[in-house]
Amino acid sequence: MRLSRSVAPLTLALALVLSLPYDAMSHARVANGHSPAPDLFGAECRTTVHGSRVVAYCHNPYVDTDRVQLHIECAQWWDIDTDGTPADTGPAMTVRLSGRCWKDVRAVWISHQKVG
Repeated sequence: MRLSRSVAPLTLALALVLSLPYDAMSHARVANGHSPAPDLFGAECRTTVHGSRVVAYCHNPYVDTDRVQLHIECAQWWDIDTDGTPADTGPAMTVRLSGRCWKDVRAVWISHQKVG
Protein backbone atom coordinates (compact mmCIF):
# COMPACT_ATOMS: atom_id res chain seq x y z
CA MET A 1 0.00 0.00 0.00
CA ARG A 2 2.94 2.35 0.60
CA LEU A 3 3.98 2.10 -3.06
CA SER A 4 0.71 3.65 -4.23
CA ARG A 5 1.09 6.54 -1.75
CA SER A 6 4.59 7.37 -3.05
CA VAL A 7 3.43 7.25 -6.68
CA ALA A 8 0.33 9.36 -6.06
CA PRO A 9 2.14 12.74 -5.65
CA LEU A 10 4.19 12.07 -8.80
CA THR A 11 1.06 11.19 -10.78
CA LEU A 12 -0.71 14.29 -9.49
CA ALA A 13 2.23 16.54 -10.44
CA LEU A 14 2.43 15.05 -13.94
CA ALA A 15 -1.31 15.49 -14.48
CA LEU A 16 -1.09 19.10 -13.30
CA VAL A 17 1.78 19.95 -15.69
CA LEU A 18 0.05 18.32 -18.65
CA SER A 19 -3.17 20.22 -17.97
CA LEU A 20 -1.52 23.69 -18.00
CA PRO A 21 -2.50 25.93 -20.89
CA TYR A 22 0.18 26.36 -23.58
CA ASP A 23 0.85 30.01 -22.66
CA ALA A 24 1.67 29.08 -19.06
CA MET A 25 4.43 26.66 -20.02
CA SER A 26 8.04 27.84 -20.06
CA HIS A 27 9.66 28.73 -23.39
CA ALA A 28 13.20 29.44 -24.52
CA ARG A 29 14.09 33.10 -24.13
CA VAL A 30 13.95 35.06 -27.34
CA ALA A 31 15.22 38.64 -27.54
CA ASN A 32 12.94 41.04 -29.45
CA GLY A 33 11.22 38.25 -31.36
CA HIS A 34 14.42 37.09 -33.09
CA SER A 35 15.64 33.52 -33.14
CA PRO A 36 18.17 32.69 -30.40
CA ALA A 37 20.88 31.59 -32.86
CA PRO A 38 21.98 34.26 -35.37
CA ASP A 39 22.64 33.39 -39.00
CA LEU A 40 26.41 32.92 -38.87
CA PHE A 41 28.24 33.92 -42.01
CA GLY A 42 31.57 35.26 -43.19
CA ALA A 43 35.11 34.06 -43.64
CA GLU A 44 37.75 35.21 -41.17
CA CYS A 45 40.51 37.01 -43.05
CA ARG A 46 44.06 37.91 -42.02
CA THR A 47 46.08 40.33 -44.09
CA THR A 48 49.79 41.13 -44.08
CA VAL A 49 51.59 43.96 -45.85
CA HIS A 50 55.26 43.63 -46.79
CA GLY A 51 56.42 46.83 -48.47
CA SER A 52 54.21 47.18 -51.54
CA ARG A 53 52.85 43.60 -51.49
CA VAL A 54 49.68 42.41 -49.73
CA VAL A 55 48.72 38.82 -48.91
CA ALA A 56 45.45 37.76 -47.28
CA TYR A 57 44.27 34.35 -46.10
CA CYS A 58 40.52 33.88 -45.62
CA HIS A 59 39.09 30.82 -43.84
CA ASN A 60 35.35 30.10 -43.87
CA PRO A 61 34.21 28.06 -40.83
CA TYR A 62 30.51 28.30 -41.77
CA VAL A 63 28.15 26.39 -44.08
CA ASP A 64 27.37 29.16 -46.57
CA THR A 65 29.86 30.04 -49.30
CA ASP A 66 31.48 33.47 -48.89
CA ARG A 67 32.74 35.34 -51.96
CA VAL A 68 35.73 37.36 -50.72
CA GLN A 69 37.58 40.11 -52.58
CA LEU A 70 40.79 41.95 -51.70
CA HIS A 71 40.82 45.76 -52.03
CA ILE A 72 44.07 47.76 -51.90
CA GLU A 73 44.38 51.53 -51.65
CA CYS A 74 47.83 52.78 -52.60
CA ALA A 75 49.56 55.67 -50.77
CA GLN A 76 50.78 57.62 -53.82
CA TRP A 77 48.26 59.64 -55.82
CA TRP A 78 49.66 58.30 -59.11
CA ASP A 79 49.58 54.66 -57.97
CA ILE A 80 46.51 52.73 -59.12
CA ASP A 81 44.25 51.28 -56.39
CA THR A 82 43.24 47.69 -57.07
CA ASP A 83 40.28 45.42 -56.48
CA GLY A 84 41.32 41.78 -56.67
CA THR A 85 39.45 38.97 -58.36
CA PRO A 86 36.63 37.60 -56.17
CA ALA A 87 37.21 34.09 -54.78
CA ASP A 88 34.52 31.74 -53.48
CA THR A 89 35.37 30.36 -50.04
CA GLY A 90 33.31 27.25 -49.39
CA PRO A 91 32.68 25.62 -46.01
CA ALA A 92 35.92 24.76 -44.14
CA MET A 93 37.98 26.19 -46.99
CA THR A 94 40.89 28.66 -46.97
CA VAL A 95 41.79 30.89 -49.92
CA ARG A 96 44.84 33.08 -50.54
CA LEU A 97 44.41 36.55 -52.03
CA SER A 98 47.30 38.78 -53.08
CA GLY A 99 47.94 42.12 -54.71
CA ARG A 100 50.34 45.05 -54.71
CA CYS A 101 50.97 48.72 -55.26
CA TRP A 102 53.97 50.14 -57.12
CA LYS A 103 55.17 52.00 -54.05
CA ASP A 104 53.46 52.03 -50.59
CA VAL A 105 50.14 50.63 -49.38
CA ARG A 106 47.75 53.00 -47.56
CA ALA A 107 44.83 50.66 -46.73
CA VAL A 108 43.70 47.08 -47.24
CA TRP A 109 40.27 45.54 -46.72
CA ILE A 110 38.27 42.46 -47.68
CA SER A 111 34.68 42.55 -48.91
CA HIS A 112 32.29 39.62 -48.30
CA GLN A 113 29.28 38.51 -50.33
CA LYS A 114 26.97 35.60 -49.55
CA VAL A 115 26.75 33.20 -52.50
CA GLY A 116 23.50 31.43 -53.23
